Amino acid sequence: MVGNLAATIADSCAVLETFSYQLLFVDGCSDKTVSAYLSDLRALANYLQRDNVSLRQACTQHLTAYQSALMVAGKSPASAGRALSAARRLYRHLLLAGVRSDDPTVHLRQPQRLRPLPKLLNEKEVEALLDAPNTDTVAGLRDRAMLELMYACGLRVSELVSMPMDALRLDMGGVQIIGKGKRERIVPLNNTASDLLERYLHKARPQLLRRPSDALFLTNRSAAMSRQMFWLLIKRYAVVAGIRSLSPHTLRHAFATHLLNHGADLRAIQLMLGHASISTTQIYTHIAAKRLADLHQHHHPRG
Repeated sequence: MVGNLAATIADSCAVLETFSYQLLFVDGCSDKTVSAYLSDLRALANYLQRDNVSLRQACTQHLTAYQSALMVAGKSPASAGRALSAARRLYRHLLLAGVRSDDPTVHLRQPQRLRPLPKLLNEKEVEALLDAPNTDTVAGLRDRAMLELMYACGLRVSELVSMPMDALRLDMGGVQIIGKGKRERIVPLNNTASDLLERYLHKARPQLLRRPSDALFLTNRSAAMSRQMFWLLIKRYAVVAGIRSLSPHTLRHAFATHLLNHGADLRAIQLMLGHASISTTQIYTHIAAKRLADLHQHHHPRG
C-alpha cells in the first residue's frame, strides 16, 4: 500500500512537471499564472491521494466529489470555479498529448456564483427616509411623493423618473408602469402614497410647471427629473434620516422584502416588480430567510 501511494504521488508530480513546462514554454503563460494553476492542481492531487488515484487516473466521479468537497469546506463559487478551470486545462493538455483518451471535466458544471444580496432597510429606516423631506416646501412635497410612490409600488428609478402624467390611475387606486422589455404592469397604490400624490398634483406640480410637460415629476426648471438628480436627493435624505448605506434601488428592495415578510405571495411580488422570471424574484426569499436567522440568533435566549 505504501508503495502504491508513493507511485501515485510520483505520477501526479510527473504530470504537473510536464504540464508546467507546457504552460511556461509552449503556451507562454506568466509565472504568476503557472503558479496559480499548479497550486490548484496540487490541492486536487492531495485530495485524490485519499483514494490512491493520481491526476493522470482521475475520472469524472473523482472530480465531481472534489467539487462538492470544496463547497462543503466553505470555498466560494469563485474559488471552486478557478479550481475547475485549472483541471480543465490540465486534462485538455493530457488529451492532446495522447496521455489520456478522454477528458473527465467535459460534463462538469461551473459552480454558480450567487448574486449579492441587495442592501436592505428595515421598516423603521424606511419610515425615517420617507419622513425626511419637508412637505411644507414645493420641492419637499414632490420628493416625499416620489419616495412614497417608489416604496408603495416597488418601482425602478428609471420607471419612477420617466413616469408620465397619464400613468396615474388614482381613481382605480393604481399606477400603470412600462418596465424593462416594454412590459406593462399595473401596481396598486396604498392610501398614503395616493394622498401624497394628490397633494403634489394640486399644490406642488402647478408651481413647478412653467412650460408644457407630460412628466409627472418636475424639477424647478419644469424638466423631467433625471436618474442622477433623484439619486442625489435620496443620498441627501438618507443623511437626514441617519442611514449610512443605500443604493438607488433601496426602496424597491425594501418593498419586495417587507411584503414577503408580511406574508405576500412570491408570484404576486414578481408581477408587481415586473420580473420576467420568478427566479429573479427569489433572491428576496434569501434576504428574508437571512433576516429571520439573524433575528433568531440575536433574540433567542440560547443564541
